[in-house]
Amino acid sequence: MIQRQQTLWLLLAGVAAFFTFQYPFFTGTRLENNMSVVAELDAGSNFFLLVLTGITIIVALIAIFLFKDRKTQLRVVIAGIVLSFVLLILYFVDAQKFDKGHFALSAILAVLVPASFCLAARGIYRDQKLIKSLDKLR
Repeated sequence: MIQRQQTLWLLLAGVAAFFTFQYPFFTGTRLENNMSVVAELDAGSNFFLLVLTGITIIVALIAIFLFKDRKTQLRVVIAGIVLSFVLLILYFVDAQKFDKGHFALSAILAVLVPASFCLAARGIYRDQKLIKSLDKLR
């Protein structure tokens, strides 16, 4: 299980998604009650971001343990890819609500999640292709 490269990519996706709770995606100022307030946008600052990030972590962990059923694992990983792209879109939409600000360096973590899911899907597909070629030899 752990020696497969897609397991490592899925673990990286889960860990990166977890760290988006602690590190900001965007830092800037926004108006609240006619006052300019310095705020950070992270996974816990919005209900939808909180729920989708939690689901993304769970999807990554579930996909790790589906190593015996590659077709189901690939479907779960594709769902994780879609979910993580929706999460990125929500981050950018919420970042537009700030008056001034900048993207934090830790925004790389949010981009790392769909990239890791894509690399895991590529590894799962290669495993399926390898097993099909071995079945032809039998």
